[in-house]
Amino acid sequence: MAGRRAEERVADVGRVLATRAAAGGLPRAESLPACCRVNEFAAILSHLATGSAYPAALATLVRIEGSSYRRAGARLLLMADGTSVGSLSGGCLEQDILARCARVRDSRRSEFVSYDTREENDLVWGVGLGCHGVVYLLIEPLSSRPDWVDPVRDAARSRRELVLRVGTAGDGSEAAGTRIATEGETAGGGLMDRIPPPFRLLVFGAGEDARPLVRFGAELGWEVSVLDPRPALPTPDRFPEAVGWHSGPVDALLRAYTADPRTGAVIMTHHYVHDLPLLAGLRTQPLAYLGLLGPRARAERLRRDVDAAGGAAPASGPMSAAPVLHAPVGLDLGGDGPAAVALAIVAEIQCHLSGRDGRPLRQRREPIHPR
Repeated sequence: MAGRRAEERVADVGRVLATRAAAGGLPRAESLPACCRVNEFAAILSHLATGSAYPAALATLVRIEGSSYRRAGARLLLMADGTSVGSLSGGCLEQDILARCARVRDSRRSEFVSYDTREENDLVWGVGLGCHGVVYLLIEPLSSRPDWVDPVRDAARSRRELVLRVGTAGDGSEAAGTRIATEGETAGGGLMDRIPPPFRLLVFGAGEDARPLVRFGAELGWEVSVLDPRPALPTPDRFPEAVGWHSGPVDALLRAYTADPRTGAVIMTHHYVHDLPLLAGLRTQPLAYLGLLGPRARAERLRRDVDAAGGAAPASGPMSAAPVLHAPVGLDLGGDGPAAVALAIVAEIQCHLSGRDGRPLRQRREPIHPR
C-alpha cells in the first residue's frame, strides 16, 4: 500500500510542478560544458532518422541547480509506438516524464517543466526519491524528421563538433525547440549543447584479452576499432561491437586512421616485433590517450629501443603534442583475467578523459559534476 501511495505521488508531481513553473518562470541558464553522452544520443539520432518514429516527443534536460543523476543535454525520446530511448534521471522521474511526453506528442504543444528534489521530506515526493537538486526540461513535439538530425550525424562522421541550441518558452528565442546554433549565439535562458565527435579507441592487438576491452568501450559509447597484423584475428565475428576491423603491415595499420584529440590507442599485440613500430609510430600523434599493455620492464625496454631508433619516446608528464604513455596500462584495481584487465584499462581512459585521478568518490570534497 505504501508503495502504491508513493507511485501516486510521483504521478502527481507533474501537475504540481507545472503550476509552479508557469507561475515563476525560469531563472537564466548558465553556459554548460559538453558532456559525454554520445552513445545514447547516437541511438536517438538513429531513430529520428527513420520515418517510423513519428509523431514523437523529445525531452531535453536544459538546466540543473544542485545535484542531478544526469547532466544538461541528456535526452529522452518517446516514439509513436510508445517505445522510448534515453533517460533523464536514475528512474525516479521517468514515469511522469514519459506521461508528459505522450501528452506533448499527441497535443503537438511544447511543455517546459521542472522537478524539485531538494527536500527528501517534500510533500510532493513523500518517500525521499530526490537527488537534492532542481532539473528543468523542455519537451518538444516532433511530427517529422528535424532539420538538425542530418547535420549532427554528418558532423559526427567527419569528427567535427556541432552546437545545438535548445530554446525554451520565455527565454527570448524565436520558438521553443532544438535547432543548430548560429555563430556567436548565447544560451539565454536555454541551453547551448556542444556535441563533440565520439571518442574513438584504436585497439592494436586482437587477442582474446582485447574482446572485453572492445565490449566495455562500446558500452561507454566509444567508437572502437581493432587493428592487428594477423588477418584471422580482427574480424566482425570476433569483435561484433567494433566499428572497424583492420589487418596488414604495421605501417598500413598506422595509416588507417588520422589521430585527433578525441582519439585514443592501446597497444596490446603481445609481440615485441609489432609493439615496437606501433609505439614509434603512435608516440608523436596528437592522441588523447596512449596505453601499452605489459610489465614495466618491457615498457622501459621498448622506450629505450624507440629512442635508439630515433627520437625520444613519450615522457611521463604532459606534452604539447605527443601523448603521455600509460605503461603499464590501466588503474590498479586488482583482479585477474581479460575482463579485469579490460576494466582497469577503460577506467584509466575514462579518468584521463575526465581529468580525474580515480580516487573513491567518498574521498572527493568537490561536487561530482561541474556546476
